[in-house]
This record gives sequence, structure tokens and C-alpha cells, in this order.
Amino acid sequence: MAPAWLGQFRGGAAEMDRRDFLKTLSMGTAAMALPYGVWSAPAQRRPNLLLILADDLGWRDLGCYGSTFHETPNLDALARRGMRFTQAYAANPLCSPTRASILTGLYPARIGITAPACHLPEERLEATVPEKAAPHQRVIPCTSATRLKLEYLTLAEVLREAGYRTAHFGKWHLGPEPYDPLHQGFEVDFPHWSGPGPAGSYVAPWKFPNLQGRPGEHIEERLAEEVVRFIRQHRDEPFFVNYWCYSVHSPWDARKELVEKYRARVNPQNPQRNPLYAAMVESLDTAVGRVMEALRELGLEERTIVIFFSDNGGVDFWIEERMKERFGMEVPPTSNLPLRGGKASLYEGGTRVPCIIVWPGVTPPGSESDAIIQSIDFFPTILEMLEIEPPKGLKFDGISIVPALQRSGPLKREAIFCHFPHHVPAAGQAAGVYVRQGEWKLIRLFHDGPNFAHRYELYNLREDLGETRNLAETMPGKVKELDTLIEAFLKETGTVLPRPNPAYNPRWRPMVQGWRPSGDCILEARDGLLRLESIGGDPQLVAQAPSVEGPLRIRFRMRSTSKGIGQFFWTDGRNPQFRVGHPARIDFKPLHDGAWHEYEIAFEPQGGLREIRLDPCTAPGVVEFDRIRLLREDGTVVQAWEF
Repeated sequence: MAPAWLGQFRGGAAEMDRRDFLKTLSMGTAAMALPYGVWSAPAQRRPNLLLILADDLGWRDLGCYGSTFHETPNLDALARRGMRFTQAYAANPLCSPTRASILTGLYPARIGITAPACHLPEERLEATVPEKAAPHQRVIPCTSATRLKLEYLTLAEVLREAGYRTAHFGKWHLGPEPYDPLHQGFEVDFPHWSGPGPAGSYVAPWKFPNLQGRPGEHIEERLAEEVVRFIRQHRDEPFFVNYWCYSVHSPWDARKELVEKYRARVNPQNPQRNPLYAAMVESLDTAVGRVMEALRELGLEERTIVIFFSDNGGVDFWIEERMKERFGMEVPPTSNLPLRGGKASLYEGGTRVPCIIVWPGVTPPGSESDAIIQSIDFFPTILEMLEIEPPKGLKFDGISIVPALQRSGPLKREAIFCHFPHHVPAAGQAAGVYVRQGEWKLIRLFHDGPNFAHRYELYNLREDLGETRNLAETMPGKVKELDTLIEAFLKETGTVLPRPNPAYNPRWRPMVQGWRPSGDCILEARDGLLRLESIGGDPQLVAQAPSVEGPLRIRFRMRSTSKGIGQFFWTDGRNPQFRVGHPARIDFKPLHDGAWHEYEIAFEPQGGLREIRLDPCTAPGVVEFDRIRLLREDGTVVQAWEF
């Protein structure tokens, strides 16, 4: 039987409707500069809509979802007013794809945004598959689109046409102008910032180009203040507030008094015991509470539908150089137990998230639902809740979950899917896709088996919520049945797929002119230069060095089209091996402008130098060297690499 969602979306019709719709609007970037009350549109009074999206909040991070460490009284109170979903899923284990799915009702696989790449300067409207990959990679992963195309008709545009006042507050991460909220149906966009997190920090002073905070002001506090201001000004009109919190995404930062409060409560036996993260969760909860208090004060609580959701699972992995050395953490930000994995993972901890919906007069207070829902469902659900007919030709991958909210019957859907064609080493995730049908979940890992065959993991989530027993080998019939659904989904959405790497060589780590590259770069000697092409996030070059003691200097001439900080490491008698958190390290700031620059770093090995390592960037791009020299303090050459 064909999946129920086949044939529901036709891009041409949706695109035509959106263009016709845009002709009726006089919206532009100047809208942000106008007072909130300038716009007007007649409409029969419908319920207001407040959609709150947390960032990186895990399934167990709220008290009402089982956390005994984090304090979330306001969100717990919200759950007591409405319905709490125990099987709610983000459409992707990372943020931008889920955000796109909420605004369009479509799978990220169809849209092409499958990774959080929408802050990158490159404007890429379609997903692609690169021609090549480093020889150590079995699979060539996909490259995500970096903008939410204007051809898609968004939730904000439909509600605005229906007479709703529309405003976006907080994180966007779907592209800068002209792909910003002001060009996607919102009259107001605050703070009009397209980055992946708050600019600089959570606590002011910030680095937003158009926003100056009061000293010590928290960004969630300010967002809540602006949300309340908008609601007050439009209390007599139907409004749609899209409050997409920055919390609890990195950079991990919080008020010191809150951090100390939770530090005093740390229980080493509790898997959730990060005081910094707990402080961030409390600030998020306080901000939500401020908005809910305003609705009560204005008499709007019973006239406002509230949806609370998270864009992906909580961060449960550990990157010592970042989390400990930069942010002072001693443990990962959170734990999603009993779920396996977290952010960037296809296991349950990556996409199963908290979801609370309050529909006054409909959702029973304090109720719970085990219906399987996904972020693609919000758009069609909201239209039915507000009694708004979808524009002609507009189709969704999602379905209305109103039957679950009304408790009037089961949802009519065969399965849900998550396509994530990327490698994330920090989370241990290979490129893959999963299908969830009833109690069964099948993960397909692209070309990760013998002879580049797909590798499968099959779990019964009713009996094995933690995904500890892979049943793929013992139940090949169920694997085939569910994989047929995956194949139909991939074909119907027209998504791009990872492919086997013809250059794959598991033993390939060649030395080039005495330098050994890491697996996420391609290194070659060309035209008298040492050329490094970074295809990942942290390329590294390692070379043997003479056994000398310091003080020493390394001097090199380099040009780069990449970005990020540079780092220089060495091993010696005291620190004989490179490792996470390696202490023999010096950071430097390369200029990634494509021009040649000279760099010199002074260091002093202890007990005899062994190896040196250069990490010239932290992003894709090309880095070239025309010479590298190891010098004594008086300028004597110890070793020279000429290319």
C-alpha cells in the first residue's frame, strides 16, 4: 500500500499561489522600523496563536518531562493547562531543517535544508552532492541548501492574509535578507539577526548590529519584553507571535547567580548535573512565564492557543576543548536518558522532543497524549484550529493532529521520516534516514555496510525505548517492509542522497612533503605549494620534528579562503601524544582573505620535541603554504619544509 503522504505536494501550484499572494502585500524591510501598531487588516476575531520554539532543549529537560535537576515551574504550569505529548518529533536532529518544516509543513528532505547551514555567506537554494570526498570517507555526504526559498508559502503568510498581525522574535537561522522573516510573512522581526545563536552572548553586552542591551540584561528577558509589548499593542486583534528562543543553544552562558544556585545542588548520581545549562533552562522558563503572565493580565489567556516545542534533542556529547576550556563545563550540557543519543543523532534523543499544546476549551487540562506527531504537522493543524482554509494548491507533508488534541480518534498516517544525509563525528552519527511506524523504527545508514551496502538498525521502541537491541539481523522481513517505505519517501520527496566514495581507502593517510593530513581534508603538493582543501570542520597537519628543546619558533607563509581560528600543537617528553584538551597548544588568528600572510608562533617544548601540528582553520575552504620553518630563538633554522 502506498504511503498516505504520496502525491500531496506539488511545488508549481504552491509557488504560483505564493507569488499571487505576494502581489497583494506591500511588505518590505522597512516594516521593522515601523511601530508595531501601523499595519491593519480586517478579520473575524479568531484565537490568537503563540508558538514558542526552544533551541536544543532535550526531551527530559523539563520538570514535567521528568527532570529532577532543572527548575521549570512556568512550563510545568503550561503543561497542567493543556496537553503534553510524549512522542513528539522534530523533523531533523538539527535546528534549521526543523524550523523550515514548521513554517512550510514540508519535510526538510523536500525543501533541501538538511543541516544548520543558513547562516553561511554562500546562497545555495538547492541541496547537492559534492563530486569528491577525502579517501578516508566511505560516503560522500550531501551539502545542504542555505536559504528557505521565497517560493514556499509560509505559515506566517497564510495567517497574515487571514488578518492576523504577525511577528517573529528571536532566532531565525533560515537565511539573511531577502530570506529573513520580513520577507517570509512577518510584519515585525526582532532582533533581525540571521546568525545561529545570540550575537556574542546571552547576557549583555551583546554583539547584535542593531541592538544594545542594558548591562547584565539577558537576551531571553529582552525577547519576552518585546513579545509582551507586541501583544499589548495588538490585544484587540488576532495575532500570531512566533517566539523562537535562543535558549539553550551555545554559546553556553548564564547569569552567575543562577549557575551558583545549581552548582550547590549538583548530584553526581544524576545524569543531568550541568549547573551552567540548568541556569540557561531556568532563564528560558522565566521568559516563557513572563509572556504567559502578560496574557493573563490582558485577559487573553483563554483566547490564545499556545504551542511549545524544541527544534531538536539536547546536546549530550562532549567536546572538551570547547565545553571545558571555553565554557568551564565539567560534564556535557544535558542527558536525554532513557533515550539514546542527542542533538545531531538519528537515535531517539536526537529528534524526540518536549511538546506542550494549550487549546483553551479543547485540550483537557493536564492531559497526555502518546500520538506520534512531528514538526511538519503544525502548519495544517494550526489552520484547522483557526478554521482557515488552506490556499488553493497548497499541500503539506504533515497532517492535522486535531483528532489527538480533541481526543476524537487516532491520527491517520502510515509513518514519519527523518532524512539526515550528513556525518557528525561529535555525535557519532553517519549519514542516514529513519522511518517510525507504530512501535517500529528502522534506521538506514547510507552505504555503511560491506561493499558499500546500506547498514540497518531496527528497534521496537515499545519494548526498547533506549534502542539497545538491534533486531535487523533477526527480523529481515520487517527491515524489508520498512525500508520499502524509506525508499518511497526518498523518491517522492526528490531529495539528494549520499553516494559511495569511489576514492575510498580505509588505509589512506599519505604523507605529503613530510606532512600527514587528518581525515577531513585533502592534501597535495601543487605548483610549489602545499595545498590543503578542507572538506570538514577541523583539518589538521602533523609532521615529525627533530628532538630539540626550546625556546623555538615556527614561521610559515599561508593564504586561506576558509574561516575560523588557527591552532598550533606540539608533542614532547612531557606531553608525548596529541589528545583531547592537549595542553601544548597556542591559538592564532589567521586572515582568511585569500592573500598571503606571514605567521610566527613562539613555543617551548619540554623534554625534547617530537611532532608538530597545524590546524589552520575550522571550516571548508582552501589553505595554501609556500614554506614552513622551525627556528631556534636566534633565528637558526632547525628544519625547513619547502614546497
